[in-house]
Amino acid sequence: MAGQQFQYDDSGNTFFYFLTSFVGLIVIPATYYLWPRDQNAEQTRLKNIRKVYGRCLWYRLRLLKPQPNVIPTIKKIILLAGWALFLFLAYKVSKTDREYQEYNPYEVLNLDPGATVTEIKKQYRLLSLKYHPDKGGDEVMFMRIAKAYAALTDEESRKNWEEYGNPDGPQATSFGIALPAWIVDQKNSILVLLVYGLAFMVILPVVVGSWWYRSIRYSGDQILIRTTQIYTYFVYKTRNMDMKRLIMVLAGASEFDPQYNKDATSRPADNIQIPQLIREIGSINLKKNEPPLTCPYSLKARVLLLSHLARMKIPETLEEDQQFVLKKCPALLQEMVNVICQLIIMARSREEREFRAPTLGSLENCMKLSQMSVQGLQQFKSPLLQLPHIEEDNLRRVSNHKKFKIKTIQDLVSLKESDRRNLLHFLEDEKYEEVMAVLGSFPFVTMDIKSQVLDDEDSNNITVGSLVTVLVKLTRQTMAEVFEKEQSICAAEEQPAEDGQGDANKNKSKGWQQKSKGPKKTAKSKKKKPLKKKTASVPLPQTKQQKQKQANGIVGSEAAIKEDEDDISDKGSDSEEEETNKDSQSEKDDGSDRDSDREQDEKQNKDDEAEWQELQQSIQRKERALLETKSKITHPVYSLYFPEEKQEWWWLYIADRKEQTLISMPYHVCTLKDMEEVELKFPAPGKPGNYQYTVYLRSDSYMGLDQIKPLKLEVHEAKPVPENHPQWDTAIEGDEDQEDSEGFEDSFEEEEEEEDDDD
Repeated sequence: MAGQQFQYDDSGNTFFYFLTSFVGLIVIPATYYLWPRDQNAEQTRLKNIRKVYGRCLWYRLRLLKPQPNVIPTIKKIILLAGWALFLFLAYKVSKTDREYQEYNPYEVLNLDPGATVTEIKKQYRLLSLKYHPDKGGDEVMFMRIAKAYAALTDEESRKNWEEYGNPDGPQATSFGIALPAWIVDQKNSILVLLVYGLAFMVILPVVVGSWWYRSIRYSGDQILIRTTQIYTYFVYKTRNMDMKRLIMVLAGASEFDPQYNKDATSRPADNIQIPQLIREIGSINLKKNEPPLTCPYSLKARVLLLSHLARMKIPETLEEDQQFVLKKCPALLQEMVNVICQLIIMARSREEREFRAPTLGSLENCMKLSQMSVQGLQQFKSPLLQLPHIEEDNLRRVSNHKKFKIKTIQDLVSLKESDRRNLLHFLEDEKYEEVMAVLGSFPFVTMDIKSQVLDDEDSNNITVGSLVTVLVKLTRQTMAEVFEKEQSICAAEEQPAEDGQGDANKNKSKGWQQKSKGPKKTAKSKKKKPLKKKTASVPLPQTKQQKQKQANGIVGSEAAIKEDEDDISDKGSDSEEEETNKDSQSEKDDGSDRDSDREQDEKQNKDDEAEWQELQQSIQRKERALLETKSKITHPVYSLYFPEEKQEWWWLYIADRKEQTLISMPYHVCTLKDMEEVELKFPAPGKPGNYQYTVYLRSDSYMGLDQIKPLKLEVHEAKPVPENHPQWDTAIEGDEDQEDSEGFEDSFEEEEEEEDDDD
């Protein structure tokens, strides 16, 4: 481009500015995100939870057998080297002189501004004798002195300096490139080309290619796409999967195949050890030929998983492979849940009868298998085996006790301290305290459910085809916290009197006992009777009330007429008094009706304000959810045989147990630390009526701690759209304007005809 010049940095000062900024932009954020956290804090955390989680396999692997980790040391060395380079460049920049300064001839001649011509000439002579090239002086400095002398003595040069800042007049615009000049030097051209070729033709394609190859092999959840395809095929093929079939499909994942995953291993000793485990386990179907479910890697993964569920002891050479399989199971089961949900959605959107959706039982079996794999228990084993020091032999003493029938963890927690200690008398004091510490750390989650229709005038009125939003508020507590509260409440309610104390103890029912199977039916049967009496006094709809009032009024008037006819001869004046009393009573009734109308209006206004506040709160929750990114680290799971620290997560969904259908897709709650609010959305049924649904909260880690709560929906007919709706009135404005213009034209033509007649 004309009038422009591009110059490389000969001195290298500008390049140092650029390089310092570039290194600073990399080092500062990298230090914040990549600097290793304090490992002492992790050791302190492990020591604090040792009393509860000390017997867990993952705890022993991490604390008792710590693996030397070199990565934090390497990170520290790299970051420190980056900071050393950054500080060196900053020091280099601070020592560089300003190269680009405003041209000032007085500074070149070492004179003060405003010096006289005599002083300028005198100084010029002295400097010329010093820097003249013929006398061994600096030629460049002599040229600058001559240029400065001309700028101060010559009129044209002085004018150019005052106007353009240079005695030579306007100069071309120069742009400095923050690269040293040796890069474009002809001597270094081959080296520069080699560096460019290595960077852009080797390193960059390899990095992009490896990223692309990994992205096309893995999904967003870091699951192989080939595994997702395998799961989709077999889930569609087997509509209702039992637990054996589900374990077989789970083990067919490509993550266990050494061909697709380098971390998976295959040893020559597997040909001897795996058949031995198969004979010990038994009930493994090896006759079907369903690749890849019958491939050697899939068979090995299935056997290792089944031996883990049976809590069998395996050879030491297979322990590492078993731990690898178990670590992959939670993520693979979550992927299988996603596949089942996608197939259910596809079946609902399609009208073909050939497309079969998976059943609700298949989905729930996936969730149960996640609990089983984490706890190392088979499907129908007692949840009490999740506790330490309780084995199969001890479990018989607990479950078959004559006085207490303990089947669940809640039943064990609900016992009194003395009864529980007598029940677990086979445990030593130290072991008993450990069992109680673990039992108290187990989660107890409560659900508060509210159904509504957002973005509607009447959010509580659910109509046909509307989008129902079920707001579920989850509150997480530990068993110890809830048990202490119930014990304090029970202690406060106890009466010191001995009379009737046994009956009072019999009638008391704790929160845990309400969930047990035995007394649950009796409690329900006792509570249903007064509920039926209450429902009889519930106010009926408006039309039925009016009919009953009219019928009562007719019967009352007929009886009054008969009484009047009998008593006319004796009490003639009493009838007039009765009429006046009736008139006054009617006036009182009118006044009471007005008061009731006012109360209803006030109540309606309050309801509208409450709905508006709920809508605003829901909008604020959505905005907060978009802005906040909650951590998925909630609470560590107590698992005796799982090799990795597992966080406590849940599945939340709505199902129709009667029809065995899924109403809302499962929501994976991964951020429930203390309290969490979840919105489940689904379309309302296509027909009006009362519907009975069930809200399920299932753990992905614990057995026997699932929560179930009923959900009742009353679906009404959709309101018809009124014909004379205000928004349609504006559509007639154009026609009215057209009619007005036509009328104006007709009147104008009539006036013209009258003027012609007058002429």
